Amino acid sequence: MNISAYQFSVWVLPILIAITFHEAAHGFVAHRLGDNTAWQLGRVTFNPLKHIDPFGTVILPAVLLLSHSPFLFGYAKPVPVNFRNLNHPRLDMVWVALAGPATNIILALAAAFAFHALPFTPPNAAQWITDNLKNAFLINIVLAVFNMLPIPPLDGGRVAVGLLPRVLAYPLSRLEPWGMLILIGLLILLPVIGTRLGLNLDVISAILGTLTGYVFRALLFITGNA
Repeated sequence: MNISAYQFSVWVLPILIAITFHEAAHGFVAHRLGDNTAWQLGRVTFNPLKHIDPFGTVILPAVLLLSHSPFLFGYAKPVPVNFRNLNHPRLDMVWVALAGPATNIILALAAAFAFHALPFTPPNAAQWITDNLKNAFLINIVLAVFNMLPIPPLDGGRVAVGLLPRVLAYPLSRLEPWGMLILIGLLILLPVIGTRLGLNLDVISAILGTLTGYVFRALLFITGNA
């Protein structure tokens, strides 16, 4: 797949901003709620280099893109949070987890509102700005929705662990060390197996596509772009 310099320029900035703000938000809220782990490690920052994971942010998405994968998957370096240091560990864990997706929704709203300023942009830069805003809108919504899947270590998994009764929360929390393997299995292996069997087992992508569509339309409506 050939990627032009222009295509690269309109994707890289929205992606870097989305993952940087997402991770920094986790660390900032954790800091405000009693845990300084991320703060002391310099992770509460808008410097994207502090949040990039060489494999998850660069190599894995590039391999999927170059192999003509029907979807892209990647991740940033998780912000370290010691939940035992939080003022109210179970409840505050929920707020820390929600901070990332909530920040992405705010960024998506900002991009959608910025569409209204496009008539005032320089003509020679209007298309580049438009494409950046469109990609920022899409990326932040996808990142927010994906991270709210109730599978640890995704944010949705930690929210579920914090809100569910302990009898359900404990076994769910024990999935965290295997969470990434579960995701890869659901997103990559299951659809491949389904294809070989002549079945559509790409359930997660279907769920994500539906939920993303709802959020997409809702934010366009709220910002007057519908």
